[in-house]
Amino acid sequence: MNIYQDIKNYKPYNIQEEKDKRIILDFLDKYDDAFYRSNELAHMTASAWVVNEDKSKVLMAYHKIYDSWAWLGGHCDGEQDTLAVALKEVREEAGIKSVKPVSNDIFSLEVLSVDSHYKKGNYVPTHLHLNVTYLLEAKEEEKLSIKEDENSNVAWFYLDEAIAKSNEKWFKENIYSKLNKKLRELYENN
Repeated sequence: MNIYQDIKNYKPYNIQEEKDKRIILDFLDKYDDAFYRSNELAHMTASAWVVNEDKSKVLMAYHKIYDSWAWLGGHCDGEQDTLAVALKEVREEAGIKSVKPVSNDIFSLEVLSVDSHYKKGNYVPTHLHLNVTYLLEAKEEEKLSIKEDENSNVAWFYLDEAIAKSNEKWFKENIYSKLNKKLRELYENN
């Protein structure tokens, strides 16, 4: 997998993705440490929009730092296979084993701002997450578990319910709504 080439070949869905794609590629061209948290300006992350088998529900976690229901995902920490990162994060954050890609292709791109916060007693300055999102699928009946240091709950929600559960206005209006719209378009046309 060559994530740079995958991002370069990705066809943006809207103006947000078009501009964010350009920013991500430019950053990858300029910084050798773009996949490491040691780059305190910005670094690569991978997220997952995890749907059940009939694509009617999405899996979300209640993240402690953001005090909100949110998608699953995390830092690349040197790994350039962003799909592998997304799968690993879902397994860790939700405790499920059955998760698999609906497609190996990128589902969405985002540049996300992260406010300064404390994690494990250490100060983390405001920075950007250069995020690659994948559409993943898992079995709804599989037992879920939380990751104590990151989330306090994990649950399935109907697509629109998932958006309503989030406390993050920008994510609700610009990311989660977009992901649901893309999902519906993908499956209405097939």
